[in-house]
Amino acid sequence: MLPTAFQDWFARQGWQPHPHQIALLKAQGDSLLIAPTGGGKTLAGFLPSLVDLRDPPGGLHTLYVSPLKALTADIARNLARPVADLGLDLRIEDRTGDTRPGQRARQRVDPPDILLTTPESLALMLSYEQAPRIFGSLRRVVLDELHALAESKRGDQLMLCLARLRSLAPGVQVTGLSATVEDPGALARFMGGADIIHADPGPDPDIAMLATTQSAPWAGGGGHYAIPEVLDQIRQARTTIVFINTRAQAELFFQALWAANDENLPIGLHHGSLSREARQKVETAMAAGQLRAVVATGSLDLGIDWGAVDLVIQIGAPKNVKRLVQRIGRANHRYNAPSCARIVPANRFEVIECVAALQAVRERDLDGDPRGPGPLDVLCQHILLTACAGPFDADDLFRELREAGPYRNLTREDFDACLDFAATGGYALRAYDRWQRLMLRDGLWRLRDPRAARDLRMNIGTIVEAEMLKVRMRGRGGAPLGEVEESFAATLQPGDTFLIGGQTVRYEGLRELVVEVTKQPTKQPRIAVFSGLKLATSTQLSHRVQALIGDPSQHALLPGETRDWLSLQARVSALPRDGVLLSESFPHQGRWHFALYGFAGRNALQTLGLLMTRVMEQAGLGPLGFLSTDYALLIWSMDPVRDPAALLNRDALREGLGDWLAGNAVMKRSFRTIATIAGLIQRNLPGQRKTGRQATFSSDILYDTLRRYDPDHLLLRITASEARRGLVDFDRIEDMLRHSPHHDHRMLDRVSPLAAPLLLEVGRVPIAGQGRERLAEEEAAALMAEAGLT
Repeated sequence: MLPTAFQDWFARQGWQPHPHQIALLKAQGDSLLIAPTGGGKTLAGFLPSLVDLRDPPGGLHTLYVSPLKALTADIARNLARPVADLGLDLRIEDRTGDTRPGQRARQRVDPPDILLTTPESLALMLSYEQAPRIFGSLRRVVLDELHALAESKRGDQLMLCLARLRSLAPGVQVTGLSATVEDPGALARFMGGADIIHADPGPDPDIAMLATTQSAPWAGGGGHYAIPEVLDQIRQARTTIVFINTRAQAELFFQALWAANDENLPIGLHHGSLSREARQKVETAMAAGQLRAVVATGSLDLGIDWGAVDLVIQIGAPKNVKRLVQRIGRANHRYNAPSCARIVPANRFEVIECVAALQAVRERDLDGDPRGPGPLDVLCQHILLTACAGPFDADDLFRELREAGPYRNLTREDFDACLDFAATGGYALRAYDRWQRLMLRDGLWRLRDPRAARDLRMNIGTIVEAEMLKVRMRGRGGAPLGEVEESFAATLQPGDTFLIGGQTVRYEGLRELVVEVTKQPTKQPRIAVFSGLKLATSTQLSHRVQALIGDPSQHALLPGETRDWLSLQARVSALPRDGVLLSESFPHQGRWHFALYGFAGRNALQTLGLLMTRVMEQAGLGPLGFLSTDYALLIWSMDPVRDPAALLNRDALREGLGDWLAGNAVMKRSFRTIATIAGLIQRNLPGQRKTGRQATFSSDILYDTLRRYDPDHLLLRITASEARRGLVDFDRIEDMLRHSPHHDHRMLDRVSPLAAPLLLEVGRVPIAGQGRERLAEEEAAALMAEAGLT
């Protein structure tokens, strides 16, 4: 039962404890709580700890792990209230990359009662020789937003750390918290086994497409046509989060929104490339209710409790149903009250995806792919960090690792391969001292040189992003604005303008790896902004879109102009439909074009384009180029494709993929990431940091060396497997061929209605001068007329 003091505290807030909060309090073993946003998950996770800590036993009692540094700060604020109201004498501290060095050092000697951290910081703490003393008193672990962590290698790293914690603190009780889970059983197994507690999911959200005066354009991804209606929604709500999928689009949309904001409504911008100061300023203003809206990317997807947010607007198709549900949950944190969200498709095709996504949300049909086994590059890093903490027995470590959910089926062969790599670098590299890092003495593995621990700790983590350069205003003490990719900075010339932090700045020069800029508010940015991640539509949502298009009985769900578009496509050619792979060949501007409606995601269809054009070249069809979207592949060539079946043979594609990947830059890019995580390449060294170009040069040399002298090297095996699944997404090509075993190829005499927007993407070339928009509109109108879309 809940102690009387806690019952009284709930009563003073006007609350009743939720059944799932009481269930978690009573739980004896590990638990996974699935509860909607606003359902009191975080309080449920901490309630057993607060009850235990009425009389603190001393030492670290509870460890809280979240995906975001900002979330730890938010949790600290939210915990302060019940702790103060209940008169609990507790130390609650965070430990992230933002924590001051002095406080980090003190925590290793005198840890707080409750520590809030991230997977990377936890891995770092476990690498210290003081780890047994720091964590020996640990009784509870709370893993927040677990579904988000489980989708990446950060989750694998966290589960390895959790297995270590179970060894250091036998009997520790683990609680996972999540709101959006397509397969709770799989997530519980990922934790290493847990009882699942389901909260009442609450009412269905109030979600719909945002009605706009202007129709969505045929192509593009900005959603700027809806600016007047978005501003009107912001005026009517207390606080709105406007979610956009990429950082570049967020910058551009914020600028356009601000230009139309005649009432000077306070609107902020938040994304991961902004400076920490800029993000914290927006977060503080949001918490204080000082902003009417914030334009954000995934940086505000998770967990942070902005209680005043009562509306979410998603600009552009969500690409993933789980992501949409997560974002919808940011609006209205009151339990059993519906969240309110509106969706703005960026173009005509996205109208269909948005309708399909809304269907999936209403049916509570979440998407997600089964997780594979725990990645071995993460395991290599973990072995090296384990050695930093002290000598270890290989048999004991192997048993410990198999307690981690993702590694429960780890074979001794793979473990030994990882251990050999950690110790020597592998067969081709064991002659080099720099990779001789572990040695066996008295039956225990240990660091060959204890000084190596510092270098290994400086390279902890599984997030390997593009090399980022700081952006600052020019002059002494220039204000930090954020970061841009090194590859983007390399394209800049003095005088070039770009967007960052919602403002246009002029590039002045590069000084000590800092991009120096000055304000240029009156000049339009000639360069859009740093590159951003392009999200691919999930397999399940892609199948829904294909099924919706192919079933005319469902077209009543679509706007009239979209129905007319699909109806014309059905008359001129055919509609893509379940089980059938539709393709078209047609002439346009003196070239033949081949359109394949694969619904396999941008990465997979780009890979397919590379493979098909190779075969077309061998067949003498003269391919000239191609482009891919989430739904379609367009190839233009000198001669027509008359029978695509030969180009889509699964065995031939698989063989072509192997030949193409062997020396391809895609493989080298994947290898660089894996080699960095596994510890073969160290980006951070005391007093220096390799630039992205230096790291790429190093990894390319290593890749070529291993391919020549050690083709079965562990990291090459990992690279081949991950490149196939990730960067080139070949598994989705095979899924496409399985899902659509029948072919329907149409030879047409002109552009089909469904292919017309693809040709607009081909023609998206920057045009200098004020007439660029008018010229683009005229080109689009001519193309649509050719396709019969007036």
